[in-house]
Amino acid sequence: MTVQIDESNQYITLINTFTVDPKKQRALTDLLNEATETTMRHLPGFVSATIHESLDGKRVVNYAHWASEADFKKMLGNEEAQEHMKKVLAMAEADPNLYRVVKVHRRP
Repeated sequence: MTVQIDESNQYITLINTFTVDPKKQRALTDLLNEATETTMRHLPGFVSATIHESLDGKRVVNYAHWASEADFKKMLGNEEAQEHMKKVLAMAEADPNLYRVVKVHRRP
């Protein structure tokens, strides 16, 4: 499934920015990719996730879509998800926030 970013969809967007030692950036992205593949994508309400590395090596961003805020909150209570999050938080500082799409601007 391809996620279309559009004002009409009702997805909740998680944008979680992690601050990390540049020497640990790749280990963090590997851990987030593993958590997404083995756990997150199998949970109810998961739609998609993309993991981004900053070019300066100091940040990693998880840009994820969930069907609803309730689904996202259920994920937070999942034991497997909590185990992954403990490992991530031992490696980096997180700044998670939930968003909704207000407007998409596209090239004409």
